[in-house]
Amino acid sequence: MNANGRSILVVRLGAMGDIIHALPAVASLRQSFPEHKIYWVLARKWVQLLEGNPQIDRIVPFERRGQGAILESWRKLRVIQPEIAIDFQGLIQSALVGRASRPKLLIGRHRSQARESPAALFYSRQLRTKGPHCVEANLELAAAAGATKLTDQAWIPAGRPEGDLPSGAFVLASPFAGWASKQWPLENYAALARELQKEGLPLAVNVPPGFREKFAEMPELMIHESGLPGLIDGTRRATAIVGVDSGPMHLAAALGKPGVAIFGPTDPARNGPFHSKLVTLRSAGAAISYKRDEEIAASMREISVEQVKEVLLNSIRSARVSA
Repeated sequence: MNANGRSILVVRLGAMGDIIHALPAVASLRQSFPEHKIYWVLARKWVQLLEGNPQIDRIVPFERRGQGAILESWRKLRVIQPEIAIDFQGLIQSALVGRASRPKLLIGRHRSQARESPAALFYSRQLRTKGPHCVEANLELAAAAGATKLTDQAWIPAGRPEGDLPSGAFVLASPFAGWASKQWPLENYAALARELQKEGLPLAVNVPPGFREKFAEMPELMIHESGLPGLIDGTRRATAIVGVDSGPMHLAAALGKPGVAIFGPTDPARNGPFHSKLVTLRSAGAAISYKRDEEIAASMREISVEQVKEVLLNSIRSARVSA
């Protein structure tokens, strides 16, 4: 693998929602540089999110477990030598990954905005982004690299069926997030399922392998246990979505699904569903903290089942009217 010359390296190692937020920037790069090859380096666990993407010429999995795996990843990076590398992550690690590819130009956020300010020491060019949302900030980085045909569209793979789902209309919920503080109480999903049953809408809950037992005492729920391909397929098939600030919610937003996004300690202006049919629901007194607490935030507990049901059904009705 040698990308010497007309090539661009995208660095966004994870996580799921952040990768989705970078997809419009990469689509903009593809439209603006049709003659360039585009490489994307990311953690192997997220490769399925990019497989088949026509805007990417090559996926470069970055292995981080074990010295041998890291050295092999470094070896693959060193031969790319792109014309431009863009660090969409802003960590010291991601900046080093970009630098390891030996680019002519490495672009990243200004040190005041990078998640780890020392990362900016490795950039050839620092950009102070203005857009409030992550998608907008990423588009600014693409524009700094020379992209002139900007789009906010994100390409998502088809996925494949995994696990059990209702055959007719249903609502899909993904209750887990990277931090417990961003989650809605699990027992609320059972109560919401009872309410939705009155409307003839079953509620399926998507969980990763090994999480089914957390809902063992909630027979109202259909548990959809799947990996990433099954989540994508289930989201495509769902009538609507109930989500929190997590990757599955951003997946639903990118797919144009109606529903509700429940927010608490994070800022919807920065991390909310972007240009989406999803309606954000947040307590009026919720404080932005971004604290990675192990307890559910009080502001998430303030959102009632009745509120979620009302916003969800209104979102479904609006989507049907506009269809």
